[in-house]
Amino acid sequence: MNKTITVAAAIGVVLALGFSLGAIPAGLNAQAQTEPTPFPSREKTISVTGQASTAVKPDRLNINFGVEVQKPTAKEALDENTAKMNEVIAAIKSAGLSDGDISTSQFSIYPVYESYQDKETGAYKQKLIGYSVSNIVHVKTSKLDLASDVIDAAVDAGANRVDSVFFSLSSEKQKQVSDDLLAEAIMNARSKAEKALVPLNYQIIGVKHVSLSDFGYYPPPMPVYYAEKSYDSAMSATPIFSSDQDVTANASVVFLIGSN
Repeated sequence: MNKTITVAAAIGVVLALGFSLGAIPAGLNAQAQTEPTPFPSREKTISVTGQASTAVKPDRLNINFGVEVQKPTAKEALDENTAKMNEVIAAIKSAGLSDGDISTSQFSIYPVYESYQDKETGAYKQKLIGYSVSNIVHVKTSKLDLASDVIDAAVDAGANRVDSVFFSLSSEKQKQVSDDLLAEAIMNARSKAEKALVPLNYQIIGVKHVSLSDFGYYPPPMPVYYAEKSYDSAMSATPIFSSDQDVTANASVVFLIGSN
């Protein structure tokens, strides 16, 4: 009888512990589910991109030109090209440029082939007919008014290639203009955000993130073509016109917002 009571009491204790242990995880889950959501996920934001732009007069003149010569041998082509290029460089320096305004843009020596059809087989073949030497220099100067003088002097001295003429901004002026535009771009972004929030009955209460970028637009290089000058045309300068450069700054801003 005593053994039976003891066994029954032990079973009761085990069952009670089982129920107690089984109830603990349920309580923990219930507590986890009722914890508040972290604050950052409750932030309300609006992302806006602002822009500001202006047209600026260029302060750099860029010209690419040079001499290309073809001769039966590479040495003949190189010797003639060198002589003509020396004359061209001397001429553009006399027009007002300095050594710091002139740099080599491209130099090449390559064979020139001519295609022909073999009379016996009908197959097309190539034969070497000579070598071409090309020497192209790049002029970059702040003396914008020398554009016509430099081109005319170079061509008169023997330059037979004028690949491009274009105007641009110096890095210093580009940076100055871009920095001035950044504040306008940010204000433009804020104005857009405020207008978008009016019908939603929200307002800007802070800034979460700002990303800035700036870029300038330069017109593509302008090729210049030359024909043989007559006596009358030799007296007139080549007309070259500069154009304003469009500079743009962008500001992407993420604003924190709250209800009015």
